[in-house]
Amino acid sequence: QVQLVESGGGLVQPGGSLRLSCTASGSIFSSYAMGWYRQAPGKERELVATITSGGRTNYADPVKGRFTISRDNAKNTVSLQMNSLKPEDTAVYYCYAIRAVVAGGLEQYWGKGTLVTVSS
Repeated sequence: QVQLVESGGGLVQPGGSLRLSCTASGSIFSSYAMGWYRQAPGKERELVATITSGGRTNYADPVKGRFTISRDNAKNTVSLQMNSLKPEDTAVYYCYAIRAVVAGGLEQYWGKGTLVTVSS
């Protein structure tokens, strides 16, 4: 079992920056691929960014060039640096972890989310 806890959300003006952090416990963090998702009220949850256990990253088109995902395996953390924020970035942001298991299938875990509000 893996527990994920997000932090760093808050209120920021358009064009500003925030850094989100996710801390994992309960397993070997370095073996998991990690990601950030977000969900605005009344909308579907959408992928924001992913990072593999080896550090390879991918980003959704709306955040490319503005957001950066990173991980520190020694500290069991994954972060999302968000720059040039726009009102449409307003959402609850969720940390996600996934790993293939020998018994078959995947282990998947979600954090409870942290709210980011971009408004003037």
